[in-house]
Amino acid sequence: MTTHLSEQTATAAASGAAATQRFQQKKTTASAGKERVDTLATEIIQAVHDVIRRHKVTYEEYDAFKAWLIQVGQDGEWPLFLDVWIEHVVEEVVNENRNGSKGTIEGPYYVPDAPALPAEATLPMRPDEPGTPLLFQGQVRSVAGQALAGAKVEIWHADDLGYYSQYAPGLPEWNLRGTVIADEQGRFWINTVQPAPYQIPTDGACGKLIAAAGWHAWRPAHLHLKVSAPGHQLLTTQLYFRGGDHVDTDIAQAVKPELILDPRPRVDGRGNEVTYDFVLDEV
Repeated sequence: MTTHLSEQTATAAASGAAATQRFQQKKTTASAGKERVDTLATEIIQAVHDVIRRHKVTYEEYDAFKAWLIQVGQDGEWPLFLDVWIEHVVEEVVNENRNGSKGTIEGPYYVPDAPALPAEATLPMRPDEPGTPLLFQGQVRSVAGQALAGAKVEIWHADDLGYYSQYAPGLPEWNLRGTVIADEQGRFWINTVQPAPYQIPTDGACGKLIAAAGWHAWRPAHLHLKVSAPGHQLLTTQLYFRGGDHVDTDIAQAVKPELILDPRPRVDGRGNEVTYDFVLDEV
């Protein structure tokens, strides 16, 4: 039980530092020319100017904002801030013409190269992993309806206390993370536990913003997924649970009606099961 309790010592600074370090390892390249950069940067700055003028921002407010921006960097929370409040709009724009299953944000807690697992798999977890057992099953198909043999289903999610492995102390490295390889019919059966809703870290700069604005800091329980197959577009998405807390008030605004699961009790009485099929668009 000690390992479970130690998760709760996770801090925004530690989580933010891990998220920042992970992001910095990511290859980030953009082919934007000078005109594109000029347009985007100018309009973003002008939008800030407009807010200042319309709301008559004072020097005291400006200095507080400046100090907060500095604190976001010191806490390593830029990935958290951008992924919670900005990414969902980028995702909408980038995928507005995609056919097939709906995507949504990746979030700050993705870790590549999770252990490879067969189509019928149990995610790595502790022997006494708390939570309701969950069977997540489905099929990966093309837009044309063809089963995609050997499709890759990367899955990761929070535990029953709302914490992610590699971002909270006391959790095994790959706890509740895996890369499942679908069978010849594109099918998969993943045994895990049902995740809990969780607060984004509130003891850092993002938490100060949330408190000052009177917002809540909660995300609904969800499964993260990246689904891919040769010749098809990578799908990054999250799946939520109907009737769960905060589904209608997600702080990250990432919930879509098409991404809500309907859990039902398993026939054998061992927890719940959900079924969801992924449809991938061609490249």
